[in-house]
Amino acid sequence: MGTITAVSRSGEYTFTKPNEDSITLLAGLGVEGDVHQGVTVKHRSRVKRDPTQPNLRQVHLMHAELHDELNASGFQVAPGQLGENVTTRGVDLLALPTGTRLHLGPHAVVEVTGLRNPCPQIDAFQDGLLKEVVGRDEHGNVVRKAGIMSIVLVGGDIRPGDEIRVELPAEPHSPLVPV
Repeated sequence: MGTITAVSRSGEYTFTKPNEDSITLLAGLGVEGDVHQGVTVKHRSRVKRDPTQPNLRQVHLMHAELHDELNASGFQVAPGQLGENVTTRGVDLLALPTGTRLHLGPHAVVEVTGLRNPCPQIDAFQDGLLKEVVGRDEHGNVVRKAGIMSIVLVGGDIRPGDEIRVELPAEPHSPLVPV
């Protein structure tokens, strides 16, 4: 089990999202009051390509362990500042397979759809940060560390301190890819 350490949302297209005492997840839509809430894609670059695409990026989750790593490397990063809605601790988000269900707090459930594909806005936030969250492994494969995306299956209020329970999908598991 893991823990929610922060919840964040923004009603405007801003890179960072202010922390809240709690947020409400709405089934099939995302975070109530967040600019990315909706059935169809809301990220501006994706809307330009095809506004009818399903919104597989309703809730962005990021592991607090990444913040720890970045801060140890000299960056100043706090929950919500990289655009995430839910900051977690104790769950290896990047290792989860596609279709994993995360039970957040007493009621909410999200289904993991894929990896966040970090964009150059991260360098506008702090110069050099993009290369810290996107790199290559020993085999030359791209490694994305900027969190995961999900859709809301069951709504509910979530807040810092709530537990996270991981429910893996049936095998065979499919690794996460950018969405």
